[in-house]
Amino acid sequence: MENTFQKDLKIGHEVELQVLEMVRKKYPEAYQFEGYCKEGDIYIPEPHDKWIEVKADFMSQKTGNIVVEVEFNGKPSALSTTKAYRWVFFTGNKYIITTPNRLRRMIEDYGLKPATFTGRGDSCPKQAYLVKQPLIEKTAIKVIDL
Repeated sequence: MENTFQKDLKIGHEVELQVLEMVRKKYPEAYQFEGYCKEGDIYIPEPHDKWIEVKADFMSQKTGNIVVEVEFNGKPSALSTTKAYRWVFFTGNKYIITTPNRLRRMIEDYGLKPATFTGRGDSCPKQAYLVKQPLIEKTAIKVIDL
């Protein structure tokens, strides 16, 4: 039987491919990076040399929150270390397209505080902001409803 981490990884990979399909309409040379890459999930080569981070958050349909991770196992991660110029959250019924700077500004402007928890399939705790989905949508570049 597939463990939770492997199942989530497979789903994440599929979501990245869906986002890549959209990105290729404007940037045909873009490709999905195989394996773990701190810079991002989708690479847009020269002349752009930019990364896109893709986050699948299906639990947001139940909780109403989008998870924005900043620390994992006591080390900075995700929003704290990203090199991506765009972040795409997929909730299962919409794509929310934003930037790391918009996320940071939103967190600061609204005085959000991170929560510490161990996510499903994780072996270590993480720190993350649990941001109400309408707030992320309000500050996003674009929201695509399915």
